[in-house]
Amino acid sequence: MADRKPLTQISSTAWEHPADRAALNTLRSIPGFDEVVRKIAGFFGERGVRQLFLANAVRVGPTQRPKLFALYGEVLQTLDAPDRWELYVSQTPIVNAMAVGFDRPFIVLNSGLLGLLDEDGQRDVIGHEVGHIMSGHATYTTIAIILMTFGLKNLPFLAGLALLPFELALFEWYRKAEFSADRAGLLATQDVNASMNVFLKFAGGGAADDQVDLDAFMTQAAEYETGGNAWDTIIKIFNTAFRTHPFATVRAAELRRWVDSGDYGRILDGQYPGRDGSQQPPLGEDYADAAGYYGAQARQAMDTFAASLRRASEAFNEAIKRK
Repeated sequence: MADRKPLTQISSTAWEHPADRAALNTLRSIPGFDEVVRKIAGFFGERGVRQLFLANAVRVGPTQRPKLFALYGEVLQTLDAPDRWELYVSQTPIVNAMAVGFDRPFIVLNSGLLGLLDEDGQRDVIGHEVGHIMSGHATYTTIAIILMTFGLKNLPFLAGLALLPFELALFEWYRKAEFSADRAGLLATQDVNASMNVFLKFAGGGAADDQVDLDAFMTQAAEYETGGNAWDTIIKIFNTAFRTHPFATVRAAELRRWVDSGDYGRILDGQYPGRDGSQQPPLGEDYADAAGYYGAQARQAMDTFAASLRRASEAFNEAIKRK
């Protein structure tokens, strides 16, 4: 799809998911949050993070992977990004990408990801990472990656802090932030099928000499989201508690909902909040939207959990009576 509309002066609030904002507000409200962020950032520092990739990755430029450099430029132009952040390619078969750093964030694409995706898929992922940076996610993403890489027990300067609530809330936000960045990826491609195919490949890899069916994958996504009983829902909660990314089917279904809501189409029609403050919703209304979405999700999960515990208790009592 060659004719992509440049989204001049678009604000990141245009693509930010209400659950992303609500989860971040929850994270920031945890006692000791500022201290954890300050200590981790202070210990590793901007240079420490950047030096790791300067040492063992390839920095993309006009003469270094020029096709990827040009594709990156197109994404920056489409999203009207306010800066051109450094872009690196890291040699690893793990299919992933990230936007990291504190003061001057940068983007890292794994070679495994580039080998899996075609140009449209790469465009989507680059737009996804640009969306993370424009939404101000990089600092918290970096904190999460450091915690996953080193582990809480290996960071003695955090001793004495209540870290489990922070860790759980951080991963919850991380997952919800992916929904926001997925929307930015779609705005970069402006091709729904191309973006959905990224999730399909994330879930099942490349087809090689076989074929894949996007419609069947979307049916699978709907089945995962709506199928199963109360116990299945609880299993889903436990399965995702310490994951940084939602499952591929969940991301596909969530992005499909955004498209179906009409918000994606309105942005392409030029109806979006600008960085100059135009068309921005009142702050209170934005917070209410986020809290309402996240509250509904939490209530649904807790209601399901409570109902399952009640049924388990009834079954246990009935078994005792039979003895």
